[in-house]
Amino acid sequence: MYSNSDVMEGLEDICRIKVRFSEIDSMKRVWHGSYLKYFEDGRESFGLHYPGIGYQDMQTAGIYAALYDFHIRYYAPLCVNDTAVVHTRYIYKRGARIDFGYKIYRERDNVLCAEGDSVQLFTDPDGNLLSLKPDFYAAWQERFVFMTADKD
Repeated sequence: MYSNSDVMEGLEDICRIKVRFSEIDSMKRVWHGSYLKYFEDGRESFGLHYPGIGYQDMQTAGIYAALYDFHIRYYAPLCVNDTAVVHTRYIYKRGARIDFGYKIYRERDNVLCAEGDSVQLFTDPDGNLLSLKPDFYAAWQERFVFMTADKD
């Protein structure tokens, strides 16, 4: 069993997304639902940066990570041709779940535009909720999350 002091802080990925015309609303601002896609892009980039936790890794293991809970707060608008800088941070929680925190900045002036968090729960291909961590996830956590004396 690991305690919070055994958990590596700071697993974060940063990706940049150019705002497209198709993502704006009638007010010429990014439509609020597009931020969910930006967070998804952040999770995908995170999985590429920290191999073993990406969507392809899950599919290969026959496991899915269904979105269970999602929160977002909006602070400033993004507009067409802005570049959104998406910070995706892994948040360790015990159990068969993946938690992420997000911050989206406007690149041209580094203004925080939105922040949020998500919880994904593991399911099998039939949609049955898993109560235990899948093996691939436990292995990923050992590689990137848990700090032990023998890994120094």
